[in-house]
Amino acid sequence: MSRCPGCGQTRLFSSYLKVVPQCANCGAPVGLARADDAPPYFTIAIVAHVVIGGMLFVEKTYSPPLWVHAAIWLPLTLVMSLALLQPIKGATVGLMLKLGMLKQDIDE
Repeated sequence: MSRCPGCGQTRLFSSYLKVVPQCANCGAPVGLARADDAPPYFTIAIVAHVVIGGMLFVEKTYSPPLWVHAAIWLPLTLVMSLALLQPIKGATVGLMLKLGMLKQDIDE
């Protein structure tokens, strides 16, 4: 939903993937949750399972030429990756906030 995991009222992102430093409503320090490589990893895992599974099914069932595969799977991969990356990052930041895995806690 791209909302603060603490209160659910304000926006979690100031741009596509930039997390706000602090929630304007409840003051949750969401900017201290460093998601780093987890969101791209989970996005790649989900997209790869869908695309490779679909690609194998289409190849086995219809055996289309290579250009048809490229016309279907390349745009689908791009669209799915861009659509899933922000929600997965939001879920990761929410989980990190819930578990107390904030930057200040890790540095100590």
